[in-house]
Amino acid sequence: MQDSSANPAPNLADRVRRAALDRDDRAALHWRDQTLSWSDLDAAVDAVARGLSAAAPPSDPGGTPPRVAIALPNTLDFVVTWLGALRAGLVAVPVNPGFTAPELRHVLADSGASVLIATDQVRSLVADVAAELPALGHVSGTPPTSEAPGPPARPRRGGADLAVLLYTSGTEGRPKGAMLSHQALLANHEQVDGIQPPVVGPTDTVLLALPLFHAYGLNSGLGAVVHHGATGVLLDEPGPTAGLDEIARHRVSVLVGVPSMFLTWADAPAARAATASVRVAVCGAAPLEPAVAARFTEATGHQVHIGYGLTETAPVLTSTLVGGVAKAGSIGRPLPGVRLRLIGADGVDLWRDGLTVPDDDPDELDISDVSPGTDPGQIVVSGPNLFDGYWPDGRGGPDADGWWGTGDIAYADEDGDLFLVDRLGELILVNGFNVYPHEVELVLTGHPGVAESAVLGVPHPRTGETVRAYVVPAPGRPVTGDELLAHCARNLARFKCPTAVEFVDALPHSAIGKVRKVQLRPATPADPPAPADTRTEVTDGH
Repeated sequence: MQDSSANPAPNLADRVRRAALDRDDRAALHWRDQTLSWSDLDAAVDAVARGLSAAAPPSDPGGTPPRVAIALPNTLDFVVTWLGALRAGLVAVPVNPGFTAPELRHVLADSGASVLIATDQVRSLVADVAAELPALGHVSGTPPTSEAPGPPARPRRGGADLAVLLYTSGTEGRPKGAMLSHQALLANHEQVDGIQPPVVGPTDTVLLALPLFHAYGLNSGLGAVVHHGATGVLLDEPGPTAGLDEIARHRVSVLVGVPSMFLTWADAPAARAATASVRVAVCGAAPLEPAVAARFTEATGHQVHIGYGLTETAPVLTSTLVGGVAKAGSIGRPLPGVRLRLIGADGVDLWRDGLTVPDDDPDELDISDVSPGTDPGQIVVSGPNLFDGYWPDGRGGPDADGWWGTGDIAYADEDGDLFLVDRLGELILVNGFNVYPHEVELVLTGHPGVAESAVLGVPHPRTGETVRAYVVPAPGRPVTGDELLAHCARNLARFKCPTAVEFVDALPHSAIGKVRKVQLRPATPADPPAPADTRTEVTDGH
């Protein structure tokens, strides 16, 4: 492979070549008892790029390169397959190795993947549905390699060319493939680089415990290591201590995690000693309870900074690191280079690029519970890190002016810090009044008898919708539904209070810890009955 580091349309694999030239024998990756230097990694990516190019068929008639699906845990094989696909000019399709057969069939069929590198379990499941995947021609457990010159080189790809299809979690339907270009992946690193002091630098060691099939782990974690020529510590089995032993062993300086990890670290007796080398701790993917952040800080001495983003934005949009203060409950401010607006239900801007838009009618009564600052509005964004729409035709992407509505609702306080309220599709309308589920969940989780909660709206003949709460009780602390209804009544306006509390053993979560509320919604008459479980329900009758 030629050295393309000076190409005007670079891709992330070019950064591996640059790090190999600049850092050579410095450790690029630690995985279990193995270590790859940057020169080792560059050579491995070259060999896999040749192997994948030989294994993949020609490009589609429309010119789209073959897709390479990667269904592996956080291992060296995942990394070299991902980077090898980019270097070979192919399109990568990271896949959750924990998917069921129907989920795998959908992603592989929808993407038209012709190559699959996967675990034994995934390959076994795929074998059962192989007849439904005619495009899939090469399936193996390890990436193919070739040390000899392969077939004629494919056209080099970078810049605006499609780099990866990242399938959304499917919380609102079947997963869709978000089309991210090479330049979108790189743009997000340049945006993060605008934060001072730097979040990641070439001398840092970054924890890579987040799933690499997800945008957060793939680009914010692994991508940051490659972009900066830093060192990554791959964890495919974090275990009950969420990798504290590896954090201490490799003197990790940047923690990139999700709420469940910070909860584990906050409660671990060895947390302070294990995290002595940590310089930056960042949490994203799902809301982190302020109480958990405070416990982590008390246990380790490190602040937790919060980031917010989506798969479609490669992924980071905001961070408390921008303002430098980890304000409780805030998702921070937009990254440099990200334009962000809050838009009301009437389509009018409430806040734009850090400035509150003046109200045309300042005397109008504001009945919202959010103050001071703006009313809640949908987050709409623009920037070079945005995706190009959903596979295969680009539907649902940014508008003609480059703006894209995230579907998330937030408000800005008087300092310009943003606070996430809820998903637009999860807004509950009770007699025409807005109820934001996250606000109700915060109240429920504040009760000592609640370990976790999820709130959603269900149809009601009189009020249109009503609030239903699903609650996981805290171990060793019995609680009744009536007790929780009374607790909500003391802390929330009546229209926001749940009319039913349903106790469950556990809530369904995605791979990165988000509650999958679609699995909690009551079955419609056309749906098959749900299997019996251990739920109990209490209602307040109104």
